[in-house]
Amino acid sequence: MILQTIFLGMVGPWQIAIIVVLVLLLFGGKKIPELMRGLGGGIKEFKNASKEDDKEEIDEEKK
Repeated sequence: MILQTIFLGMVGPWQIAIIVVLVLLLFGGKKIPELMRGLGGGIKEFKNASKEDDKEEIDEEKK
């Protein structure tokens, strides 16, 4: 926990700007929306799978 606080305290606006510029240089402006769309779809699928798993557990408990 302390290590995480130290790391987050060291990341400032300049470091974030540098990371954003590097991502733009590596992937290009056209590729980033595709990457974000894929990431969003993956998160959505994970949430749906988690909800389905919870529903299955509730159904098993009722039996």
